[in-house]
Amino acid sequence: MGKMRGLNMLAAGMALVLTGGLVQAKEWTSVKIATEGAYEPWNLTLPGGKLGGFEIDLMDKLCPQMQLKCTYVVQNWDGMIASLNAGKVDVLMDAIVVTDERKQAVAFSIPYARTPASFAALKADLLPGDTGAKDVRTLSTAPADIAAGVADLQKALAGKTIGIASGTVYTDFIDTYFGKIATIREYTTSADAILDLTAGRIDAVFDDVTFLNSIMAQPGNQQVVFTGPELAGPIWGEGEALAFRHGDPELKAKFDAALKAAIADGTVKQLSEKWFKVDLTP
Repeated sequence: MGKMRGLNMLAAGMALVLTGGLVQAKEWTSVKIATEGAYEPWNLTLPGGKLGGFEIDLMDKLCPQMQLKCTYVVQNWDGMIASLNAGKVDVLMDAIVVTDERKQAVAFSIPYARTPASFAALKADLLPGDTGAKDVRTLSTAPADIAAGVADLQKALAGKTIGIASGTVYTDFIDTYFGKIATIREYTTSADAILDLTAGRIDAVFDDVTFLNSIMAQPGNQQVVFTGPELAGPIWGEGEALAFRHGDPELKAKFDAALKAAIADGTVKQLSEKWFKVDLTP
């Protein structure tokens, strides 16, 4: 879930694409934007039920500029792509990472952020690496490069239990490179994985560093710490972006133009530093 987010139910979404989906009017005055409302600091539900977070703030600025009435629809992560291609919502906004596989099911906007990922545990020395200086390893998409980059992590996690949110861009990575040496436990949400970590039911979680930073700042989660290096680079795709139906190029173009302007005038930088404490402008 940024997690750099992936999309679950990809097969269901592809089926809807192949059958044509739902035809939408091309003159857009209002849109429904699906978000989870539970993947902070990207999106979250505030006391009283109002939504907040980096993505909500960004859309609250862009929608008036595009002369669009934007309505947020909160729904579970694993049903988003099916809802989009069934015409129930018009835009997906949930820290979704652009990958070649997902481009077959949805059309992506230009990226508005790019983030690394890391393991977190209750012990900083669970994995090798200088967590204080936060060693960063840049990984390509080549399997041999990835295997070499995580060999020492595989050794340290042998026999351990790793928590991962299902349907994210990280799920296949964890299954592929750690599934044979560790027990992998998948969760509906990243927050559920953190609950099991703090309860001692699993040894580590793997997720987007912005999400983990936010979790660690919450009362009661001070025992959760980063362990090992940050993993970054092409392995995670092109960055986080909005998702649209392939049949709505006009809507995608409208959001692309607004995002380009927000990147150029520093809006994305300002909101990134507000919510993430670092500039994640791609």
